[in-house]
Order: sequence, then C-alpha cells, then structure tokens
Amino acid sequence: MTLPLAEAEKILADNFAPWVLDLKLAVVETGERHAVLRLPWSDQLAREGGALSGQALMAAADTATVIAVASARGEYGPMTTVQQSTTFQRAILGADVLLDARITKLGRRMAFADITMTADGSEDVAARASTVYALLG
Repeated sequence: MTLPLAEAEKILADNFAPWVLDLKLAVVETGERHAVLRLPWSDQLAREGGALSGQALMAAADTATVIAVASARGEYGPMTTVQQSTTFQRAILGADVLLDARITKLGRRMAFADITMTADGSEDVAARASTVYALLG
C-alpha cells in the first residue's frame, strides 16, 4: 500500500502547522513501510557555529514518521506522537538532510519507526531518531 508522492505532499500541506511547513520538507520517496524526506539547508535553521539545529532535525524526523505511517497504511489518518528519542552523531553544515523513516512495527493502535538522518551526499549518519505513535483513526 504505497502512498503516491503527490498524495504524500498533500498530507504535508494539509496537516501540519505553518512553522513545520516553513521547514520546506519535500517527500522524495514512499514505500510499503517507509518514506524519505528532504530537509533543505537554510541559514535560518542553523544555530551558533553554523550547524543545523537539533530542533529542526527533530521536527523533520517527527514529520517523516507521519508520512511513513501514512504510506504503510495507504492513507493518512489522525495520529499523535507518544515518544521520540533522538541522538546526534555529527554536525550538518551547509547541506540538505535526507530523512529515511522506516516503520518497524505497525499495529492497529500503535506504530513504531526508526529514522536515519544523513547530509545529502554523505553516507555518514548525522542523527538517528526512534518514534512511537498512537493511531487515533
């Protein structure tokens, strides 16, 4: 039940707060149990020292999970974050970020995902997140 890219983009446009939309996330790929999003580099998202802020990465990972869950279910439905844990392994400087969200368990009421974040053009992991979602609909 893969979600078409156009439908995934519509989910982004229709269901997220304006400040999340300001991140300018783009859906790159959807699959049976995953989604890949791109977070474009912006100086506005950089913190002191020029690295991309952790808050931006965490919001992007949370958003990528929603798209991955919708892709796994074949459609969007109401859901909410129950838990998110993020580890930061290296700074991202001046590069877009690719967020690969993989569903590790999809139940009737709960979904679990792992998200890997890498700078575009690098194979080195910059950050990892794990999320737990309650499926409300």
